[in-house]
Amino acid sequence: MTQAPQFESLETGLLVRAPAKLNLSLLIAGKRPDGFHELETVMAKVDWFDEILIQPGDRRGIELCCEGPHWAPAGQDNLVYCAAEAVFAACGRACDVRLTLTKHIPAGSGLGGASSDAAATLIGLNAFFDLKLPRTRLEEIAAGLGSDVAFFLGGPLAFCTGRGEKTAELPGNFDFTAVLILPDINVSTSMVYANYTHDPRQYQLWSQRANAHLAKNRIDLVAKMCANMLEASCYHVCKELGELKEVVEALGVGPVCLSGSGSTLFFVVDDTDAERLGLLQDLIASKTGCRSIVVRNNRW
Repeated sequence: MTQAPQFESLETGLLVRAPAKLNLSLLIAGKRPDGFHELETVMAKVDWFDEILIQPGDRRGIELCCEGPHWAPAGQDNLVYCAAEAVFAACGRACDVRLTLTKHIPAGSGLGGASSDAAATLIGLNAFFDLKLPRTRLEEIAAGLGSDVAFFLGGPLAFCTGRGEKTAELPGNFDFTAVLILPDINVSTSMVYANYTHDPRQYQLWSQRANAHLAKNRIDLVAKMCANMLEASCYHVCKELGELKEVVEALGVGPVCLSGSGSTLFFVVDDTDAERLGLLQDLIASKTGCRSIVVRNNRW
């Protein structure tokens, strides 16, 4: 499988690719004293990317430009800007830099786009300016930026706990092909968590099964569980998404899973023939009006 590299040196600067992720499972052990939820999630990077072009700045400080098919906030409201500020502060340097974010991964989709952008910024600036920050320091910075950011510093497959910031890379590769269904819906993560009702029995059942599969490095069996404890809350907050899942499953594609807190739905396919996958995408579009894309597991 040939994939685009993480870094690409251009005449104009350094291009860094920021991959999307899927939650192959997402379990919640309960609520923590700090108000966050204790997560146990298997996350996998896929070969669909945002891109960040790092160039020397022609004015003082950090300049961020956003382009591409999807909207992203400019300036200090963007995690790319926050990551750049944090990494320069960590090494006590003030660098003039121009960052161009090309946004392909939609916000509010459960694919970790903003977190991946932040991680790509950290490692990209560290390389471009030769800041010499060790991985452990980058992980500390990442934890302060957001729960999923640390995952994107490593990978391509990890078991993440805590708020998602504690990562344990999983050995080997899990080769898979998945169809992502991308409804034009932006789901509020905070609302999904606010409406979440914990089910200790369901957690124990899924956790025991997932841990048994992980002990044998059977990530494929974890993925087949299609276990996401945020599903019920997500479909309560956004009924259209639950209805969409039912329509797609009625096409006979097998279990349809939710990534993160939504809104992306996905299913893993065994048949990877490009022509047949194209026909399946056409069928999904005709039945739901939703765009879909085919992704594969990322190699880095």
